[in-house]
Amino acid sequence: MRIQSLLWSVMMLMVPVVAVAAGPMKISMLPAYAPELINKKVNALANYLNQKTGIGFEAELYADFSQYEKRLKAGAVAVGYQSPAVFVNVSDTHVPIAMAVGKKGQDKRRGIIITMKNSGIRTLEDLKGKNISIAGFYASYGYLSQKITLKAAGIDVEKDMNLTEAVDNKGENVILAVYTGEADAGFIHETALKETEKYVPVSSIQVLATCAWLPNWALSVNRELPDKIKKEIQAALLEIPTNDPVLDILEIKGFRYATDEDYAVVKEASGLAAAP
Repeated sequence: MRIQSLLWSVMMLMVPVVAVAAGPMKISMLPAYAPELINKKVNALANYLNQKTGIGFEAELYADFSQYEKRLKAGAVAVGYQSPAVFVNVSDTHVPIAMAVGKKGQDKRRGIIITMKNSGIRTLEDLKGKNISIAGFYASYGYLSQKITLKAAGIDVEKDMNLTEAVDNKGENVILAVYTGEADAGFIHETALKETEKYVPVSSIQVLATCAWLPNWALSVNRELPDKIKKEIQAALLEIPTNDPVLDILEIKGFRYATDEDYAVVKEASGLAAAP
């Protein structure tokens, strides 16, 4: 009996060690922007959480989406900040505790479908059989938003059109593919046109459709972290003062409370929702 009690005590002591490895916990962000910008954002977030919680975080950067996802799935990252589509892909190991709120107070974002004005494409039905450039099959606002809208119109994007992922999964490369005629239409985030207008004469491009709203980026933590630590991180995020420099660096207004349910629509669109 004494041996069993001893074994139980040892096991209980080992539980938090699995979730919180020795040394600083890793915090990272989906590498969806230029490396120097990602580095600035992740370090600002790590420094803020270190000051507010005293837990001890260390920024860790990854070269691409695949590497980022693998590290979160492996449990190597305690805190992650990523797009909805990438979050649902790692949701077995991570749980959302906060959602980004944009500068204008919006907690949702959406995609658009673009074509050239002289393409002859005027309706969603006209997209059938066409070559479509997308930001990526795990792009929230450069694929899933459009997929949901087209599904509602009775169009199956995977069967009714020819899809090609853009180089480096970048929205600007989707626009270039449409502009050069490599693609008949493109799926991009609704802000991408404005961000690209200094490189491409966007006046020659038409917005064929504005698509479904999806939740904003998820700030998630490893599901194995002790509840006390999860709550401390969440409280620190939800209480960021509006004038704190970290918000300017992250280019958001703040964070709001979030749960798995907030991302259910993304999971369903990704085909990852559990069967009823």
